[in-house]
Parts: sequence; structure tokens; C-alpha cells
Amino acid sequence: MNNHPRIEIMDTTLRDGEQTSGVSFVPHEKLMIARLLLEDLKVDRIEIASARVSEGEAKAVKMICDWAARRGMLSRVEVLGFVDGNMSVDWIYDAGCRVINLLTKGSEKHCTFQLKKTLDQHLADILGVVRYAHGKGMDVNVYLEDWSNGIKDSPDYVFGLVDGLKDCGIKRFMLPDTLGVLNPLQVIEFMRKMKKCYPDLHFDFHAHNDYDLAVSNVLAAVLSGVKGLHTTINGLGERAGNAPLASVQAILKDHFHAITNIDESRLNVVSRLVESYSGVTIPANKPIVGDSVFTQVAGVHADGDNKNNLYCNDLLPERFGRIREYALGKNSGKANIRKNLESLGLELDEESMKKVTDRIIELGDRKEQVTQEDLPYIISDVLKHDTAENKVKLLSYFVTLAKGLKPMATLSIEINGKVYQESSSGDGQYDAFVRALRKIYKGTLERTFPMLVNYAVTIPPGGRTDAFVQTVITWNYGDREFRTRGFDADQTEAAIKATMKMLNMIEDEYSNSN
Repeated sequence: MNNHPRIEIMDTTLRDGEQTSGVSFVPHEKLMIARLLLEDLKVDRIEIASARVSEGEAKAVKMICDWAARRGMLSRVEVLGFVDGNMSVDWIYDAGCRVINLLTKGSEKHCTFQLKKTLDQHLADILGVVRYAHGKGMDVNVYLEDWSNGIKDSPDYVFGLVDGLKDCGIKRFMLPDTLGVLNPLQVIEFMRKMKKCYPDLHFDFHAHNDYDLAVSNVLAAVLSGVKGLHTTINGLGERAGNAPLASVQAILKDHFHAITNIDESRLNVVSRLVESYSGVTIPANKPIVGDSVFTQVAGVHADGDNKNNLYCNDLLPERFGRIREYALGKNSGKANIRKNLESLGLELDEESMKKVTDRIIELGDRKEQVTQEDLPYIISDVLKHDTAENKVKLLSYFVTLAKGLKPMATLSIEINGKVYQESSSGDGQYDAFVRALRKIYKGTLERTFPMLVNYAVTIPPGGRTDAFVQTVITWNYGDREFRTRGFDADQTEAAIKATMKMLNMIEDEYSNSN
């Protein structure tokens, strides 16, 4: 085999991918995906529908074919048709498509038990459709449905079928592992048999993922000299799906040095659009396109990347229109944090780094993930309100919430070196906490306590994280209003932090005025 084989990619997201349970694309979604596949990703061919399915399907085919014809791409658009006399050919032709992928029976069982016909009868029917399509100026490819079982159980039938079709102008013979039953060794064995018998025919391989072997089987087919591969975006497809284009492309390039026309930098964009339209969520750990596959979690990995990219491989995220990220959480070290700070253009001294690292580890212990977007807020929260400078310190508190009982709060607070304790009930946990504070300030200290004007809880901008919330409280004190913010994984604790900032602000003012 040539050391650098050229592989033709046919993407069938819009036909076989739409057979994913619960997935149905409306016509304008099909058009958008088709445009991205052909113009952005630069796949060689797309299979966009099955003939005679519905009026909506006919409308989608017309839209795509009209668009493709205006751009000189009509020959790259294909529709699945059936051995049904002239009906599929007419349906496809009237919709504007000029390539039919004819579904024939690639195993004797299917021919005998589903069609109840002999091979010769089936061949006669196929040849009639092929002649009719050619007469209308259409190109014909043929699927040998259930070829994988056919070549295993009835190879003479398969060879007889191909013998009867090989000289009638069919462009491609497409060999599907319809039920996903093959393993890579079998693919190599059977595909080489096909290539040995028919060295001049163009064979495509169409894998299904029932045993999680679709990608492996695709690559085995390449090793055996196949010229075309069928894929879907995100591996959509019936049952366990088809071979995902992103994974197939990466392995073809990196392991086989194969040549395709795919623009890798657009894989992630197209993947996300198909995720949105299909409603099928991409697993976070899915190779190439998953959310977390270019995220280093362990601090030692970030440190290694700082030292000559020790933890990088050929799957550089920039290839696929993405960037490498360094997770922030309980496994983070300073190297992870420094990588994130570099991306934000920030720099911290060692003491500040330690404080920020400790805070991130604390958050990571309590929640799942801290993101880069959160980092400026954590830095602000940790460094701008250093407890060593605070005149008011919350030593401890305890809040309760029980069905049928009012929430209770008990707290111990230090104000200018003196410790006060108080308890109160309230309409909520935070309300109980504030009422206890009021008792200390108004009752014990005989001082004015600010009035709470507004209370807002949000996720900080960036929004990908559940690591903490931001609580912004507006206060009225004397003749002015001001706001304080608190950040924490727990909403009540975030509000308490905002309140402590407020108390230190008014304590500074009180001390300066006395």
C-alpha cells in the first residue's frame, strides 16, 4: 500500500446520522449542516437523505441541491435510493439530486428472507434501476447492505452480486458493516478478499459502532486498500452510531499519514452545531471534540508543559480550532494557575499565589470545577480583602434549616479585638444570621446597623462553572448606598462574606470618626 494513501470521505450525518433515536433535522438545519460539511470541513461527498421518506425530506433535498448546484458541488451530494423500479430514481431526480446510492442486498439471508428472491432475480431488478438512472444522466453507487454478514456466511453470493454489477458503470461499491459485527482483523481479511478479486473497483467502507470498534474497523479498511470511508459528525447513527469524523481524521493523518481534504480547524465548530441541532450531547471525554479532552488537570502536567511540553502529543488543540486549558481545582498546583494567569495577562507574587492556590483547592474540594473565567474574581476576593487587615472577623457561625421550624443562626464575631456571641431566628438562614448581627450592633454596641436594600445572586461572567456564586448586596448606611460582593460555592456563605466586607467598611469609617 502507498505510504500516503488518499482517502475520500463521505459524511452521512444527514442520512444515517439522522437515524439516531430522537434526532430529526428540519430542512434549514440540513442545509446549514450541508454547507458546513462541504464548504468548511471540505468533505468529499455528503449523503443527505433517503428517498420517498416525506415531503419535508424532499424539501430539504431540493434546498441543498439548489444551493450545491449554484456552487458547482451537485456531484458531491448523494441520496439513498431503493430497488423499487423507477420510484426512488424519479423521487431523487425530481428533488434535484444527480447521485443515487442504491441499497442492494449484500447477504444471501437478506435477499432470501427479506426480498424472497434469488440472486439472479435481485440482480435483474438492480440492473433495471441502474439503467434507468443512467438514462436520466445520474451517477450510481451501490450499498451492499449487510455485506459483513454476507462475506462471512455467503461469500459466493457476494462475489456473484459484484460480478453481475462490476461492468455496468457503477462508480462505487459501498461495503457496510450494517450490524457492527466485525472486528479489525476480520475487516482486513474480508476487505483484502474484495480487493484481490476486484482490484480495479472503488470500495467504500461503512462502519457501525455496536462493539465500539467503528474507528478501528475504518482504519483496518484503510490498511486493506479501501478508497473511501463513511463517517458522521459526533458519531451519530442508528443504535451505537457510526464512525465519528473527527476521530477518523486525526488517526488517518497521525498514524497512517493519509491524505484527505478535511479542514481540521473547523471540526469543533461543526461538531458543536450538530450537537445543538441534534440535541445529542457530546460526552466531555469524547476525543477531539469533547469539552475536557484538551484540559490538563494535574499540576504536574502543567509543570511538564512549562518544561518543553512534556505532556503534549500530536493532538495539539490548535489543529482543531481549540486551545489547551489547565483545570483549576483540588488537584491544581501553582503551575496550573500560572498557565491560566498567563492567558489572562496577570502576574502574582509568591505570597499571593499561595493564597489564591489555597482558595482554589478549597473550592475544588467542595465543588467540581473552577474555570479560567472565575480566576479574576477569586483573585479579587482573596487579595483585596485580606483578613489580617480586618477589624471585624467572623470567628464561627452555625445556621440550621429544618422543616416546620424557623431557621436559626448562632455566631461568634470579633470586633476590634473583643468577641461577641449572639443567636436569632429568621425567615431564612441568611436572614437569621443578619438578625443575630443586628442584636450585637444595635443591642450590645448601641450602633446603627446598615439597611439591606437589594440582594442579588449570580454566576460570575463566563458562566461555565458551578464552582461558586457571586452575591451582591446593596446597603444603605447613613445618607449613602454602597455594594459589597461575596464569592463562594454556597449561596448563604457568599452572602455572609459580602456582609463581613460591609461590616469592615463601616468599622473603618466608625474608627476614623472617633
